[in-house]
Amino acid sequence: MAEFEKYEDPAAKKTKKVLSIILFAGIGIFLIITFFRCFYSVNEQRNAVVTQFGQIVKVNTAGFYLKAPWQDVHMVDMTTHGTGIGYIVSPTGQNITDTDNGIMITSDFNLLNIDFYLEYRVSDPVAYLYNSENPEAILSNIALANIRTVVSNYTVDEAMTTGKSQIQADVKEGMLGELNSRNVGLTVVNITIQDSAPPTEEIIAAFKAVETAKQGADTAMNNAYQYQNQKIPEAEAKADAILQSAEAQKLARIAEAEGQVARFNEMYAEYEKYPLITKKRLFFEKMEEVLPGVKVVITDGDTETMLPLDSFLNDSSLAGNGLSAIGDGANE
Repeated sequence: MAEFEKYEDPAAKKTKKVLSIILFAGIGIFLIITFFRCFYSVNEQRNAVVTQFGQIVKVNTAGFYLKAPWQDVHMVDMTTHGTGIGYIVSPTGQNITDTDNGIMITSDFNLLNIDFYLEYRVSDPVAYLYNSENPEAILSNIALANIRTVVSNYTVDEAMTTGKSQIQADVKEGMLGELNSRNVGLTVVNITIQDSAPPTEEIIAAFKAVETAKQGADTAMNNAYQYQNQKIPEAEAKADAILQSAEAQKLARIAEAEGQVARFNEMYAEYEKYPLITKKRLFFEKMEEVLPGVKVVITDGDTETMLPLDSFLNDSSLAGNGLSAIGDGANE
């Protein structure tokens, strides 16, 4: 009876042995996994956020670290990433315009297709993991909002030529301020304009026509300035000639007036010496000037006796007496 009780089925014994091996193997594997879970490494391109039951314990940079088995490690890529705004990269590597996000309106109410390339990186791994559900989407929305705001402050010419660098600086500054206030754990490294052009062929043709008109206006303006530069010296030369002629006439008139004054003064000095003779002389000179061709008749006051002066003037010997007679008659 005792021998019967000690008897054990070989199959059951084998099964029990296999179960024991499986149990010990499972315990060993669990211990090995648990052991290796206590160690983790972080490379230079990442940061590690360690949590314990949902609570943040620490943030590790590059290195080899030990943790508790019940703690979790979340790796965050800290390198710089890039994305396009306003265009989509096709599988063939060609940029395709994103009409929903790439068409902007400028301050002079023109439509412009402008593409940006945004470079960003994680600035705060904890905020990146837990402050928002999709920080990249928030970054994209902030970029679009700032781009539209900044581009609307510039004309289409500035946005396509001289204003690019300032637009990039304004967009970056606005994005940095908004990302800092939202605290999504991302920051802008750089943002650059890839391309800017009118969105459709019709607008491109109209834009070219405007540029042609502007060039024509510039040409006309340059021709006008050239004509102005040519005519102003001529006008100034004519004005100088007129001024010089007027100055010469002024000096001539002054000299003539001074000569007449000197002559009058001399005559007045002689007049003071012999007033009567001077009066007669002046009278005769004025008569010769005023009445050079008048026929003179001498009369005694009665109409019965009239002597023409011509007969006396023809006689050279009596010419002087005739003039004297006129003078006497006039004096009377």
